[in-house]
Amino acid sequence: MKTCVIIPAYCESRTIGDVLRQVRAFGLDVVVIDDGSDDGTDITARENGALVIINETNEGKGASLAKGFSHALYRGYDAVITMDGDGQHLPEHIPEFIRLAESKGHGILIGNRMGDSGKMPFVRLLTNRFMSWLISRIIHQEIPDSQCGFRFIKREVLEQINLRSSKFDAESEILFLASDLGFTIGYVPIKTVYSGEKSKINPLIDTIRFLRLVFRIVKQRKRA
Repeated sequence: MKTCVIIPAYCESRTIGDVLRQVRAFGLDVVVIDDGSDDGTDITARENGALVIINETNEGKGASLAKGFSHALYRGYDAVITMDGDGQHLPEHIPEFIRLAESKGHGILIGNRMGDSGKMPFVRLLTNRFMSWLISRIIHQEIPDSQCGFRFIKREVLEQINLRSSKFDAESEILFLASDLGFTIGYVPIKTVYSGEKSKINPLIDTIRFLRLVFRIVKQRKRA
């Protein structure tokens, strides 16, 4: 299965080099979408073997993912793995994603940090559990860690989804859209890695965005 790794990145020059070296050790192509960084993230990414797409301004994670997906489809990849460039997602889990993707029929596999959630900041843990519970109820599939961005997504899913969300809520929108299209969603247990870095997620603003997305999805379903 021809797979590439997509990494949306904003000001990750300190960590992205090590992430890329580990990913490239598995022989995978990597696309970094530099989302308006001003710290040389693009230079570090190129130096470590990534193809870099640059957003001149900060457009958001969803917008960056959409550009990465378009690139992967255009280049004929069978699947993508999405992960962050800040070191919170360990590349050592990549072989397990690929193994399960090849042996299971899921359209999407999501990393599941809930078995190792003790290191997760408390507010983020509460927000994640609430969002995961709500998404699971709406799509009628058990999603233990809906906010994890470490994912394996097959080409068939990418070909049929059309993202409207440009920020962090895009990752939830992907789950709604894929489920409505009949794809099943599985998960892969992964380790939780936090080193005291400040999250780019705003618990209040991004929860509001998430709830607006939920209302839009529910409304569309009723209309359909």
